Amino acid sequence: MAERKVLNKYYPPDFDPSKLIRLNKQPKDRPSGGYVVRMMLPMSVQCNTCGEYLYIGTKFNMRKENLTEYYLGIQIFRFYFKCTRCSSEITMKTDPKNSDYICERGATRNYEPWRDICLLYTSDAADDSLRVDLGGR
Repeated sequence: MAERKVLNKYYPPDFDPSKLIRLNKQPKDRPSGGYVVRMMLPMSVQCNTCGEYLYIGTKFNMRKENLTEYYLGIQIFRFYFKCTRCSSEITMKTDPKNSDYICERGATRNYEPWRDICLLYTSDAADDSLRVDLGGR
């Protein structure tokens, strides 16, 4: 029974790995950006086709595309995923300038009230009466 737990296998001296038949049909060198990643949705969105709400933290298998765009040396990526209800394709792109994501096609981002508060709190308003009290922050 111990032979099934062996980590090293015996390879004869005349073994040629190039003669092995590959089982997976994907090419060895993938095109740039053709990777599938398992990722959680970073924001709540609503599908434009069927109106389904896709909530933050929902896991998707996303196709990641490397773009030739850069912002201050940081590469920008585009992600493709499908709606869970109607299977229409939704795309989003990274936004390193704002440390966020942009919905490009197929969905609209839901309103997030905390974003307005953060913008108001961090803006350089001349009048301090416009600032919002965030509970001691």
